[in-house]
Amino acid sequence: MNPRIPAVLLVLLLLAGCRQATAPADEPAADGDAGAPAVAVPADEAGAPDAEEPVRPDTPALQVTTVDGGEYDLAQHRGQWVVVNFWATWCSPCLKEMPELSALHTMREHISVVGLAYEEIDVPAMRSFLAERPVAYPIAIIDVYDPPADFDTPRGLPMTYLIAPDGKVARQFLGPVTAKDIETAIAGSGGPSLESLSSLPGPGEA
Repeated sequence: MNPRIPAVLLVLLLLAGCRQATAPADEPAADGDAGAPAVAVPADEAGAPDAEEPVRPDTPALQVTTVDGGEYDLAQHRGQWVVVNFWATWCSPCLKEMPELSALHTMREHISVVGLAYEEIDVPAMRSFLAERPVAYPIAIIDVYDPPADFDTPRGLPMTYLIAPDGKVARQFLGPVTAKDIETAIAGSGGPSLESLSSLPGPGEA
């Protein structure tokens, strides 16, 4: 027998072992945090690489045309706490929070809300949607390819900004919010406390 044959067989066995060790490279990733808030991700953004966001101004500007044909200018709401809510009609968490945001807009004189629909939808379709799910605050449709420059591009929905009466960003929320979340954030940022509002009916109450 050729004495080199066992050595060749040994090398072949070692190579086969390496291939087997590296084969299971595409095992599924572990599940995410089950306790994380529900955030809907647009289909055209799922799996997209994260791009570095530019620095945004402390006092963002926002001028948009609403679906009812009006003009909304954030600067005209100085002196109020403004809730800027990025949402979409297909986003279940967004739809769940809309009634409380509408109640905040109606029942709290120091708070106003504006909804920015971050999706590809035309005005007639949005009007039909709002006829079935009406809200008291103005709604504008945002160009997903050219969103408002002074706000971060949404990586998930809903995404909500709380703007202080001086026009500066007081808080940013990723995921659904409640009326209590908003009012607690306002109280924590120097606005009216929850105790001072306790004699008034709450937006989230029946």
